[in-house]
Amino acid sequence: MSEKKVIVITGAGSGFGRLSALELARAGHKVYASMRDLANHSKDKADDLRAIAEKEGIDLHPLELDVRFEPSCRSAADYVLAAAGRIDVVINNAAMMMAGLTESFRPEQVAQIIDLNAISWLRVNRAFLPAMRRQNKGLLLYIGSGIVQIPDPFTGPYAASKAAGDVLAQIMGLENSRYNIETVICMPGAYTSDTDHFKHAVPAADPTVADQYKKLAGLAHELASKLDSTNVPGARTDAQEVAERVREVIDMPHGTRPYRFEVDPQQRQAMVVADKAHEMRKLFFDRLGVSDLLTVPGE
Repeated sequence: MSEKKVIVITGAGSGFGRLSALELARAGHKVYASMRDLANHSKDKADDLRAIAEKEGIDLHPLELDVRFEPSCRSAADYVLAAAGRIDVVINNAAMMMAGLTESFRPEQVAQIIDLNAISWLRVNRAFLPAMRRQNKGLLLYIGSGIVQIPDPFTGPYAASKAAGDVLAQIMGLENSRYNIETVICMPGAYTSDTDHFKHAVPAADPTVADQYKKLAGLAHELASKLDSTNVPGARTDAQEVAERVREVIDMPHGTRPYRFEVDPQQRQAMVVADKAHEMRKLFFDRLGVSDLLTVPGE
């Protein structure tokens, strides 16, 4: 393992967040597994992580952090900095899923998912970035989605929210690179088990609108099974693979990490699209005279 790092993960009560928290703590890092309302909504999940930490002797700590509220983000940052003295890695992972025909979602539903899946990244970063800039070092890692590059049908609000978060992550990365803060975006494919995404997907509030789409009848309900059918033979389909890859990237030397990486049992090749966009970005930034913003100084 590389040097022990202080890591905060949002949405660590389940799915990618919980798996990554355990993977990183078991690898020897100090991990703050954040979730909302430890005394009530997340009590069982927090108690479960505490029990595992005690049994295995790992440096894993539930942390109250509700990404929907800036005061909660700032309180969490204050706590971590007071307890650990620094913050090395922030993993923005908290997210929700909506699935269904796009027109049948009410605008307020779309606003809700963009708030949680994108604007929350800004709230969390606003809480932790000042400390990283003072340190002149840090890593922001985002659990995004390959859907940003290759959108699936019947995921309109979710795909839009992930796209919004992706752009915010990219631009905040550019704006903080001269402070030696790295940005990495993980793009998982569709994992229909080991996460709550599809199981707890929020339905559209106006199903009568979807009823008007006779030519698409039933397709939205088949999305998860259709995605499963595209898994490449021999590919891993367990979400633990994402946690392992996150750990591998975090353990890479500072300044050598990829700007993005894909972990996808469907192998839709989202990185092909992303790499082409990155190539065009480099050319344009050369013309702008800010090509250095695409890298960090390194060790």
